[in-house]
Amino acid sequence: MIDTHTHVYLEEFDEDWEVMIERAKKAGITKLLLPNVDSDTVVRLHESCDRHPDYCFPMMGLHPTSVTSSRKNDLMEIRSWFDKRKYIAVGEIGIDLYWDKTYIKEQKQVFIEQLHWSMEMNLPVVIHTRDAFPEVFECLNSVGVHNLRGIFHSFGGSREELEKVLQCENFLIGINGVVTFKNSNFRDHLNIAPIERIVTETDAPYLAPVPFRGKRNEPAYISYVVEKLAEVYGLPIETVKKKTSENAHKLFKI
Repeated sequence: MIDTHTHVYLEEFDEDWEVMIERAKKAGITKLLLPNVDSDTVVRLHESCDRHPDYCFPMMGLHPTSVTSSRKNDLMEIRSWFDKRKYIAVGEIGIDLYWDKTYIKEQKQVFIEQLHWSMEMNLPVVIHTRDAFPEVFECLNSVGVHNLRGIFHSFGGSREELEKVLQCENFLIGINGVVTFKNSNFRDHLNIAPIERIVTETDAPYLAPVPFRGKRNEPAYISYVVEKLAEVYGLPIETVKKKTSENAHKLFKI
């Protein structure tokens, strides 16, 4: 299994980082893919990947909730890292209007700028969208969604939204612990997406699956996501593991 979206470099893991990594390996997790958040997380991100370079793979981007009045300087710093290190994707990027709509215009500008980076560097994008589905697609269409490839991270949307994502032929759908929640209605239509379009993720330390909901999430828990996907698709667990891992390998070229 591959955890295609995990923030294990955050302080929530400081006390047991190596033990957590060992639990992930014992649980059958072969790779951890780490998206950046903003300028403040870059050093932590790099340190984690340097400690386990064949296990932790970094992405670089500016998260939408970190877009502020200092966005121009922040973007310049984030962009500069692509000239210094190798990354597997531009991420985590997108639009988030759940908490605050103050910087909606700026979030769109920052998102579009980073979409251009992905095209220039031929890297996939990892997209965060929360209460902003129309706005995200406005930006994607403005640069040409056919010019992009990547993942719609932490998907939990409506059937209509899923159908729209599926029209983006070069994009996969990231499924995490939310799929195990009792009120996750999107399970009812998730199987209209072929298993070849699905990847697994945790978004650790957030969104821990049942039976750990409300506690710190970690990569080892991805097995609960796989089990629920097997149930949704009516497939053997081993098939889901194999297919979702193949999908991640193909997209990220890792």
